[in-house]
Amino acid sequence: MGDVHLPQGWCISKISEISFKGEQRKPSGDKEFIYVDIGSINRDSKCIESPLKITGKNAPSRARKVINTGDVLVSLTRPNLNAVALVPKDLNDQIASTGFEVIKSVWVDSRYIFALTRSKDFIDSISGAVQGALYPAAKSSDVQAYKFSLPPLEEQKVIADKLDALLTKVEKNKARLERISELMKAFRQSVLSAAVSGKLVSVNNPITVTVGEIATDIRYGTSKKCDYNGGQTPVIRIPNISDRKLNTSDLKYADFTEKELKTLALKVGDILVIRSNGSLDLVGKPALVEQKYEGFLYAGYLIRIRCNEKKILPSFLLNIMNSRVVRDVVEISSRSTSGVNNINSKELAALKFVLPSIEEQAEIVQYVEKFFDFADSIEQKANVALERVNNLTQSIFAKAFRGELTADWRTANPDLVSGENSAESLLEKIKAERKALEAAKKTRTRKNV
Repeated sequence: MGDVHLPQGWCISKISEISFKGEQRKPSGDKEFIYVDIGSINRDSKCIESPLKITGKNAPSRARKVINTGDVLVSLTRPNLNAVALVPKDLNDQIASTGFEVIKSVWVDSRYIFALTRSKDFIDSISGAVQGALYPAAKSSDVQAYKFSLPPLEEQKVIADKLDALLTKVEKNKARLERISELMKAFRQSVLSAAVSGKLVSVNNPITVTVGEIATDIRYGTSKKCDYNGGQTPVIRIPNISDRKLNTSDLKYADFTEKELKTLALKVGDILVIRSNGSLDLVGKPALVEQKYEGFLYAGYLIRIRCNEKKILPSFLLNIMNSRVVRDVVEISSRSTSGVNNINSKELAALKFVLPSIEEQAEIVQYVEKFFDFADSIEQKANVALERVNNLTQSIFAKAFRGELTADWRTANPDLVSGENSAESLLEKIKAERKALEAAKKTRTRKNV
């Protein structure tokens, strides 16, 4: 951890020096217990959210580690994802996966250790020790060897209290900022609803039409297999359909005949629609083709709508396809019990909507773009603020582990950070306690033989 200037009464320690090795237990027969697997950890909230209630005979072979209140669980698999949690009272004496390192601290505030495991320094240290490409994992010894700054016990409690208070405020602000994205999504949908209902711009004598009546061509894409090095022509697939536009960060390619290129090549103003997906939200999702994507082809799970631009502006149809008026019909039509939801070209062509004049369409599109740009700017500012909040969490941890949050407390309580209350003395007590625990464990083992 490099050269560190330690506050008065602090010392450098390793996880192995402030904890003891836990027990392993094979769950028995029909007895029910609560099992904590790595999937039970919510990586955002750092809480155990979905433990399993199972019997011993149905337990996986990795269900072995006994956990107790105050233990800190650290996932050894993909430690960069930081699946860590503090064991609550209601999970005392239950079983966790061997995929965790269980930190059982002695004479140390477990909340302090829990905070430590969420710090960037800890995450980087353990992630740097991983082995294996397919399932990258750290070893228990990597966690146990981690060095950190250990404060006196009373100061640990003060730091933990301060962190609880500060991080609660941070999480509240984070939740508010994360909600902005949903608010902007609802705002955009209300704009679209107003646009297609004539409330955004007053329209005269609109007519009801179907998608088929305003399209010159509605066509499925190519079924040819494409790959990252598959040929010369880029092929737009479902992952490339983003919000209202194409995202070509993950393109695949294939080679095509002149006839295929002539029939399936994209033109400016084409609209691509997802026709099949396991997620109902994605079926019918549209994207408008811009100039830079002209000549690309598109895959078979997409449908291309080519607009008759004498009747409709492609950008207006894009708004129609994104509106709840059409989305509700698409979701009802495509819903399936088989797990894959579909809409075919005939169903797409039959979708009805109200069509104003070309001039009115242009005015509506202009207003929609203006409001959407406003929503985008709000969302971008919220994302910048969210990034700052995320950085703030690590900044708070760093200050805590340098003793900066408790500088005034140390000045006011010199007797609680020196002499027998210092971290050095605490380590000696822990050493003695660990010896006693090991001796007791050996005695129990001999009695059981």
